[in-house]
This record gives sequence, structure tokens and C-alpha cells, in this order.
Amino acid sequence: MTLREIRNGPLAEALLLLPAKMTKPAAEIQLLATHLQEAPNGEQCQLPVRPGKCGPARGIFQFELGGGVAGVLRHRSSRQHVLEVCAALGVPPTEQGIFDALPGTVDVLDCALARLLYWTDPNPLPDVGAVETAWRYYLRNWRPGAYANGTAQERAKLRQKWSVNYAHAMDVVL
Repeated sequence: MTLREIRNGPLAEALLLLPAKMTKPAAEIQLLATHLQEAPNGEQCQLPVRPGKCGPARGIFQFELGGGVAGVLRHRSSRQHVLEVCAALGVPPTEQGIFDALPGTVDVLDCALARLLYWTDPNPLPDVGAVETAWRYYLRNWRPGAYANGTAQERAKLRQKWSVNYAHAMDVVL
């Protein structure tokens, strides 16, 4: 699925399930850049352990059971929204139910979770074009292991990748 198809398909559907105040170009850009950073080829499983079995992260935003899934389900600013999204999509509103629905079947759920994860941040969403602020926002909320555990050179590559991904997301949204 192309970035434009994600924006016009599952992301648009997810944003319709959330309050209007969560929908703005800056949010779409942040989300699309995050998707490209996490699963640039549309991967649904991080580190497949064997055919048909996902590793620790799932979906086009690479949510982990005890990380992002648990975080948005438990956080006071996102919990009610997650429950409403799950009801609308027919997904069991439990950590395991949500996690099981992620690989490939419910990209709308994945997009909604991603927006809600950013919603839990007490800091405002970065302005459109604020690439460095958006990068720090991504790092704070996604906490990518490749960055945290990476060498200085690997971190620099990931930061450069973000710039490219953010520009691509801006091209699609604006």
C-alpha cells in the first residue's frame, strides 16, 4: 500500500472514529512519517519468528503488546477513545485482543492507535515543517530500539531517514 493509499484509506477511516480535534495536517504528517520510519515496506510483523508468527511488534506502526498497545489502552487521555474504536471495529477491547487484530487485518485500528499514542503526549503536536521537533516527538513516543541501542553512526542514519520520511509525508498531505 502506498503512503497516499494509507492516508486516503485506513488513516482517513481511523481519524473519522476519533474526535475532530485529533485531525489536522500536522497529525497526518507525523503519523505517515512514523509509519515510514517503522515499517517502510508495509511490514506487518517485526522480526517474524517463523512463518505465520509475528515477533514483538505488529502492524504498520509496529505496536508492541506491553508497550504501545498497553499504553494507549491504559492512558487516561486515550482509553475511552480506544474502547470506542474497538467497539466500532469489532475488536475485543483488551491488550491481547487489540494486539491479535493488528497484523494485517485492521490497519484502521493501527492508525487509530498511532494517533492516540501521540495524543497521550502532554506536549503539543509539532507544527508542520518542524522536522527536528517532529523527530524528537517521535523518539519520545515510539522509543525505537534501533535508536536507543544504536551506535552514533546508526543514530545519524535513522535521523536522516526521518528527514526523508517527513518530507515524503509532507508531499502526500500538503
